[in-house]
Amino acid sequence: MAQEYKLKGLTSLDLKAGEKREVEVEGIDEGKVLLCNVGGKVSALGSKCTHYGAPMVKGVLTGDGRITCPWHGACFKASNGDIENAPAIDSLPSFQLTEKNGSVYITGEQQIIKGSRRKPNVKISGAQSAEKVVIVGGGSGALGTLEALRENGYRGSITLIGSEGVLPYDRTKLSKALIDDHSKIALRNEDWFKEGSVDVISDEVTAVDFSGKKVSTKSGSSYSYSKLVLATGGTPRSLPLPGFKDLSNIFLLRTIPHVKAINSAIGGKNKKIVIIGSSFIGMEVANAVAKDNDVTVVGMEKAPLERIMGEEVGKIFQKALEKNGVKFQMSAGVEKAVPSESDSSKVGGIVLKDGTTLPADLVILGTGVSPATTFLDKGVELQKDGSLKTDEHFAVSGLKDVYAIGDIATYPYHGPGGEGSLTRIEHWNVAQNAGRSVAANIIDPSAKAKAFIPIFWSALGSQLRYCGNTPNGWDDLVLQGQPEEAKFVAFYTKGETVVAVGTMGIDPVMVASSELMRRGAMPTKSELKKGVDVLSITIPAEVKI
Repeated sequence: MAQEYKLKGLTSLDLKAGEKREVEVEGIDEGKVLLCNVGGKVSALGSKCTHYGAPMVKGVLTGDGRITCPWHGACFKASNGDIENAPAIDSLPSFQLTEKNGSVYITGEQQIIKGSRRKPNVKISGAQSAEKVVIVGGGSGALGTLEALRENGYRGSITLIGSEGVLPYDRTKLSKALIDDHSKIALRNEDWFKEGSVDVISDEVTAVDFSGKKVSTKSGSSYSYSKLVLATGGTPRSLPLPGFKDLSNIFLLRTIPHVKAINSAIGGKNKKIVIIGSSFIGMEVANAVAKDNDVTVVGMEKAPLERIMGEEVGKIFQKALEKNGVKFQMSAGVEKAVPSESDSSKVGGIVLKDGTTLPADLVILGTGVSPATTFLDKGVELQKDGSLKTDEHFAVSGLKDVYAIGDIATYPYHGPGGEGSLTRIEHWNVAQNAGRSVAANIIDPSAKAKAFIPIFWSALGSQLRYCGNTPNGWDDLVLQGQPEEAKFVAFYTKGETVVAVGTMGIDPVMVASSELMRRGAMPTKSELKKGVDVLSITIPAEVKI
């Protein structure tokens, strides 16, 4: 039951415009709230991000009233705590403020104040309409879509068709921590979907009749739709090389069963593990298994993540993992997988093109994904990479009432340096934000598309944060901080424009940069080289992308 609680050490709401402050709540052990002053009005919100619990006071408050988490870019309305951007799926709670007798009080329930989260209201208000949204896929984008539909008043039916046999879960925890227990990473439980009148179907969509507006599944069922959202994600790539198809203990990594198989093969640890691929999945897995095993990463680049982060920054990540015992074979090509001498059905080693043989008890492939669109063989044109071309609302080109989000969507990017260039981004945040964009368009087709800056994070010894995108490349790097200690900011520039920012150990520079990018207010390359500090810039209200 809600009741009044006094805020410790506060005699009045004396925050200046643009100020945020964390305040203790008297009478609640570890109870805290965040006060924000936007445009002269002070609000009281939950103090911890609902994504992974980051202290919101260390985040960024913008001129138009957005409060952004310092870690992963989750963004909320400072006035009431509602979600603005992924990856949070719960809002921040907000509390009534009262000034009296020289003190300040909030009104709220103890459990909510301490828990610092508020689940969105997904119950249908009034009679259900005849509209039907069918969502194909059960990942981040799918959940973002249906959640935003319901919280913004959509009263039609929603059917979610997922092929993994489990409810949506935090897929990022698979490669970063090898968690294989669905209950520990599930994003919502069955009751939540029932409360939101969402029908969850465990099946695989095998065909879409775009003219007849229905999808068909492997089990022989069919589902009609008014609007269709395709959110099928990516299919992990194997290697078409000798031994990879025939030998066991060679693993892909995309789903919970993949991780269960990897963990089973590692067993009592002290295994020789070869990881092929030095991009995010490969590096995250290497970091996760390094402590108790002999781990070697094989990459084609000069340094890990070179294609995205550049050689200089990539070597920072390499050194960080080498400190944890990971070995690297870079600028290397794979020739074949060879069987174990003790069991010819299992892998025993990886032969590189230079003749080197790396002993292996198991092999994990981090060799990228392809858009999961092979079931779309009629009625739609796929891009060369198998993705679907969309507009800014993620509506599929050439089709009516069909959207594509996540790994399968190629969309026009309007962030710094983008200039509307078509790009496909395989980030958890992007999929979820795209889903929210689709929901907004379904509810109000006349509304302008809400642009967002892509954000991702990665566990590479320390936490990497990254915002922006480089569909047109980058031509210079401004590196600041102490790179040798894996504490740095990397500004990627095209001409004078900062197109992307990567950081380690220097929060909240990344999220501040993302908000400045959104407003066309990011410093130029020359200004950064002269010493301009991103965190010293007031973030304006006007959005320019």
